Amino acid sequence: MPAEATYEGGLRKVARVVLLDPQERVLLLHGYEPDDPADDWWFTPGGGLEGAETREEAALRELAEETGITEVELGPVLWQRRCSFPFAGRRWDQDEWYYLARTRQTTTVAAGFTDLERRSVAGARWWTCQELTEAHETVYPTRFAELLRRLLDEGPPARPEVLDTEIV
Repeated sequence: MPAEATYEGGLRKVARVVLLDPQERVLLLHGYEPDDPADDWWFTPGGGLEGAETREEAALRELAEETGITEVELGPVLWQRRCSFPFAGRRWDQDEWYYLARTRQTTTVAAGFTDLERRSVAGARWWTCQELTEAHETVYPTRFAELLRRLLDEGPPARPEVLDTEIV
C-alpha cells in the first residue's frame, strides 16, 4: 500500500535526494495541489519510509519510483528539517533527511508514481544552480538555491545541517 494512503498524521519520516548529474545540475520534480494546478512548486525526489525500511533504502526506492534513475551513488545526509504543510486535503507533518547522490543517468521516467503523485506531479527538470538562483519559482526547502550553492562550493557538511522548521 502506498505510504500516503496509510499516512494518518503524526510525524512522517521522509528521505529526500539532492541528485546531481556530471554537470552538477540538480533534479527537481514539479508538483502542484491536485485540485489547483496553479498552486505549484519544485521539490527534491523522495518520500516516506515504508515498513522497516532505512532512510537510505527509502531514498533509493523513492528515487527509482519517481524518476526511474537507479544508477546512483548515495552520499551523506546534507540537511535535516521538520515541516508541516497542507496538501491533498490533509496536513502533513514530516521529518525530512536530504541525501546527496550523484548519477550519470539523466533520462527520467516516472513509472512508479502512486495515484496521488500521478495527480500532483507535472514532471522533472534538471536545474543549474544559476537557474535556481534566478528563478521566480517556489522551491522546497526554502533557501534551496543558497543551500545548493554552498554544497557545490564547499562540499557536503561534516554533519547534517538542521534547517529551520517550515510551517505552511
